[in-house]
Order: sequence, then C-alpha cells, then structure tokens
Amino acid sequence: MRLAVAQPPCVPLEVAENARAHADAVRAARARVVVFPELSLTGYELEAPVVPIDDARLAPLVEACAETGALALAGAPVAGEHIATLAVTGDGVTVAYRKMWLGDAEARRFRPGGTPAVLDVDGWRVGLAICKDTGVAAHATRTAALGIDVYVAGVLESARDAAVTDGRAQRIATTHRVWVAMASFAGSTGGGYTEAAGRSAIWSPEGDVFAQAGTEPGDLTRARIS
Repeated sequence: MRLAVAQPPCVPLEVAENARAHADAVRAARARVVVFPELSLTGYELEAPVVPIDDARLAPLVEACAETGALALAGAPVAGEHIATLAVTGDGVTVAYRKMWLGDAEARRFRPGGTPAVLDVDGWRVGLAICKDTGVAAHATRTAALGIDVYVAGVLESARDAAVTDGRAQRIATTHRVWVAMASFAGSTGGGYTEAAGRSAIWSPEGDVFAQAGTEPGDLTRARIS
C-alpha cells in the first residue's frame, strides 16, 4: 500500500481554503491513504466551529479523492464536541475516530472519544490516533488489540519538541511491530504554536524512519509499505 503523510499550509478557521490545500496534497501524494495533522481543516483553533460531514466546503477534497482513489484522513472538530479524524473518499465524508486523550486546554471544550478505531483499507488494518493519544501506551495497546498493520496519527508539536513525535512513533512501532505514520503540522497554526515541528514521517515496524518530510508547510512524504 502506498501511504503518505502531508503537512499542508493552513489558514486558521478557513475550512474552504484548507480543504483546497488538502486536495492539492492528495493529488501530489499519489497514495492510497493520505494522513493529515490534528485539526488540519481548521488549524489548532480550539474555538473553531464544528465541521459537518456534509459541509460543502469539503467538496474539493472529496473530488480529489475521487480522482485519485485516495482515502484522506483529515482533522476537524465535530458535533458532540470532539476532536476527530474525518475519513474522506470519493463517496463523501464520515467521522472515523474521536480523540480519546485530550490536553488540558482541549478538555475545557471537547469531550474524549470512547473507543479506539480501525479502518480496513484494501485488506490493511489501519489504526487511528490523534496527537496526545500517541503518548498514552494504553491507546496503542487497545488499538493494536483490534488487529492492525499500521498506526496512523495526526499530530501537533512545537519545533522545539520535535523529538517527542519521533520517540513515540518508535516506541509504538517496536512494541507492536507495526508501521507508524504521523502527519505533523508545519508553520504557524494557532493555539500559540507559532513554529510547529513539521517533519511528518513514516516508521517501519523496526522503529526506523522510512520516509520523512521537511519542516516547511506544504511538504509531504510517502512510502510503499508491504
């Protein structure tokens, strides 16, 4: 399976513009699955309005997935006050996963999701996570217990904390012997993150970096995993 992690430029609260940037990334990635950062469609703006799954502003991303046959995993706030991963295909949008472990500021608005989630993509079992989930060993353990081949996450870290993502990914990969893919915001994205880390990457089950993007908004990387 060809897997990509993307860190598109993000305009805070501008869902339409961000959806177009996501669509560009999907076309550039030429991948079956394209992973995007946490709250990628709104930016890390904890007061952002929810994004309905039938929101017309998401149409460019749906169209890009239809053209390429891709599944895009994008981040947005959703009804019920959750931070979520949206699964976008050429057929439309669904809420695939709700973040289970929230940061302190997030918990003032959002509610935690109740269960892990796994998607079946062409026979590949893809476990889903969002940011802080990746630092909670129980999350990876519960997700892996469902039977997964790949653990994917949309994350946000500041540039000075870039090593946090690397360490978490390596631990998950080697503990559960799975591929790990983390899409990490780059540039400025709200919430005080004036310089996000970027460096979205894919790790092998041995914990090695298999492919990695740079630090700039708009970068992406991809790999064929088997």
